Amino acid sequence: MGAAGGRAGFYVGLGLALASSAFIGGSFILKKKGLLRLCRRGRARAGQGGHAYLQEWLWWAGLLCMGVGEAANFAAYAFAPATLVTPLGALSVLVSAVLSSTFLNEQLNVHGKIGCILSILGSTVMVIHAPQEEEVSSLESMAEKLKDPGFIVFAVCVLVSSLLLIFVAGPRYGQSNVLVYVLVCSAIGSLSVSCVKGLGIALKELFSGKPVLKEPLGWVLLVCLVICISVQINYLNKALDIFNTSVVTPVYYVLFTTSVMMCSAILFKEWQHMVLDNIIGTISGFLTIVSGIFLLHAFRDMPFTPDLLPLFLQQGRTDLHASWRSADRHQSCQHQPLLPSEDKGSQSAEEEEEEEGESM
Repeated sequence: MGAAGGRAGFYVGLGLALASSAFIGGSFILKKKGLLRLCRRGRARAGQGGHAYLQEWLWWAGLLCMGVGEAANFAAYAFAPATLVTPLGALSVLVSAVLSSTFLNEQLNVHGKIGCILSILGSTVMVIHAPQEEEVSSLESMAEKLKDPGFIVFAVCVLVSSLLLIFVAGPRYGQSNVLVYVLVCSAIGSLSVSCVKGLGIALKELFSGKPVLKEPLGWVLLVCLVICISVQINYLNKALDIFNTSVVTPVYYVLFTTSVMMCSAILFKEWQHMVLDNIIGTISGFLTIVSGIFLLHAFRDMPFTPDLLPLFLQQGRTDLHASWRSADRHQSCQHQPLLPSEDKGSQSAEEEEEEEGESM
């Protein structure tokens, strides 16, 4: 019965994660269409400091979709392993790219289409081989997890490395190396996901009628979550201000997801009882999603033409076209009538007489 309930919770978390990606991906399209409508009307654009978008219902619809998606993502952590929920967040990028090409007339080149396919395949593999975390059904059990020496060492390492990146590496290399600020966001983000997981458990207990509001751990997790999200937003905005979005987005996704998977494996022992094929499947699915996101972002503005093919493929294409042209000019010898030798001789003599007449 417990295993069936756990499996049902897993599917609930999976459904919430997929719904979250759909709502978040669609929210970008609605807000973009609202901003474009304002631009056509000649209103002040948001990039120029205007706030006319607050009067556009499409923008508010996009904001509502974003809120619903984030709420679904928050709830998904209470039911499914973080190792599954976090990588599936990449599907919001896929949804946004597909809807942009459909409703915003933004071109999705062949690299983007391949990236979308890879993201779907990688997500499917990760769902099939998703790890099962240890049962954490109350704040008391969550408190025991947080007291684990392995997690304490991990949290201390995250905090110390983040402080070194902020105060030592940031002033020296933050303007030239994209990894500095993105690593801060990713490391702190792994702790924020743990806070979200604990708050999700607290909400489940609250809805079941338990006096969760009297528990200090819930409030501590809430304060830690606010601090972690504030740090993430601050340094992610710094990275986006200095470097291109097409560079920051895939790098941030890879580092953030890797950090969350490490934290979740230490805190919830998700990988402890996994067999080898599930471990390989999870890692392979994650790397496939990474490849898809990289193709979708890194080459989204690059037009794909035959000139971009490798030289040996271009040579093969040229030879093929040449053979087609020669086949069009000359019929096959099997369909040509065979002329007698004397006819050939008379035909050549007539051609020579015609050439002499033209020279005269």
